[in-house]
Amino acid sequence: MITNTDTIILKVGSKGEIFPPKEIREKLGFKPNQPILLYVHQDQLIVRKIYSIEEILNVPPKTKISYHAWKQFKEEMTEEYEL
Repeated sequence: MITNTDTIILKVGSKGEIFPPKEIREKLGFKPNQPILLYVHQDQLIVRKIYSIEEILNVPPKTKISYHAWKQFKEEMTEEYEL
């Protein structure tokens, strides 16, 4: 295994397994038996953590909006889409 900051070269196991090193699993917050998302983009395998609802709800919002602005937005969306 060759490491350079966040780049790692490793071999695929005899049964086709890929095992990220402990440092990478810890950095990404992967825990045993946790589901992860794998997808292929062109010639790349992308590995993403699937966040629990608790983790998502603990992230502070990136945008702040007042109650009145939210109420107006909701009314506009209701009218536009006839909800």
